[in-house]
Amino acid sequence: MNDDFPRVGPKAAEDEVPVAVSGGRGLSLRAVLPNAITAAALCSGLTGIRFAIGENWRFAIVAVILAGLLDGIDGRIARLLKAQSRFGAELDSLADSLSFGVAPALIFYLWTLQDLPRLGWFAALAFAICCALRLARFNAQIDVDDQPHKSAGFLTGVPAPVGAGLAFLPFYLWMATGWEQFREPIVCAIWMVAIAFLMISNIATLSWTSIRPRRSVRLELIAGAGILFAALLLEPWWTLVAICVGYLALMPYALVRYSRVKRLRGRAPASGPTPAEPDDYLLD
Repeated sequence: MNDDFPRVGPKAAEDEVPVAVSGGRGLSLRAVLPNAITAAALCSGLTGIRFAIGENWRFAIVAVILAGLLDGIDGRIARLLKAQSRFGAELDSLADSLSFGVAPALIFYLWTLQDLPRLGWFAALAFAICCALRLARFNAQIDVDDQPHKSAGFLTGVPAPVGAGLAFLPFYLWMATGWEQFREPIVCAIWMVAIAFLMISNIATLSWTSIRPRRSVRLELIAGAGILFAALLLEPWWTLVAICVGYLALMPYALVRYSRVKRLRGRAPASGPTPAEPDDYLLD
């Protein structure tokens, strides 16, 4: 591979295809906007820690969620402006590690895990470490052509922003119901470790960019998105609970769908492409 044109780009989403960008021309002015958004996501995630120190739990969680939203658009804006750079890719990974690994771990520790001084801290460390390992694995595989999950339209494990959102599920339930049982440190520690291992697991998970809704239901999906946004405004915590439960419920579906892809590939001729329509690799 030519070292002057490495296959890298801003890592907004792990299912996006890396593109060739110049690595030796410095940071262009049009690259400032996407990298500024990445920096804003980093600041938002770290500010969540500041809110948690002051026991302002609502704003702490909202800050991490906002970081996830910003992380979802920085790379897409970079591609729109054709401003991909190695600098942006590295900055994005570092920001993700802090916003979706360190920040959730510390917020969760301050919220409940500190009642288990040793085991709680180990659970927080496990989450932060697994998030860093996931991002390191992604960066190490940028130049790897043989990625079965990605080539089939799936991700490997739970993405870091999604993992941070899932980790806060006990907090959402606590805010929605007011029941102190959801703040039980032992249960929360086990939950956080479970999500940590899902992030570094090798299971196939859904890739949002591979979802191709049928034309007959696209209007309904647009209406549903509007209703979801209204629900976030009116009942944010129950809506976040529903989103988390929905994602977890779809994980078995992703495994079944990927198993189907593997079977189709197993029947394909060794010298030719898999005899399947593109939709066989994507969600309907």
